Amino acid sequence: MALFGVPGGYEWLFILVIVLILFGPSQLPKLAKMVGKSAKALKEGMEAGLEEDEDKKAEPAKSEKKDAESTE
Repeated sequence: MALFGVPGGYEWLFILVIVLILFGPSQLPKLAKMVGKSAKALKEGMEAGLEEDEDKKAEPAKSEKKDAESTE
């Protein structure tokens, strides 16, 4: 049974058969390697984006402290 569009047991089997037909057994390791590299790059990009967002949030707090010190 699939919840929210997530394939279940037979659906995965069907997808695997289609992938084998399209790419052939000799191309599957290359395909898996490309998917792994893509997933790694996506994860690194998301982490870099989160770090950049955290830096942007910290900058206004620093400038507010400087403004408060300069007005005193």
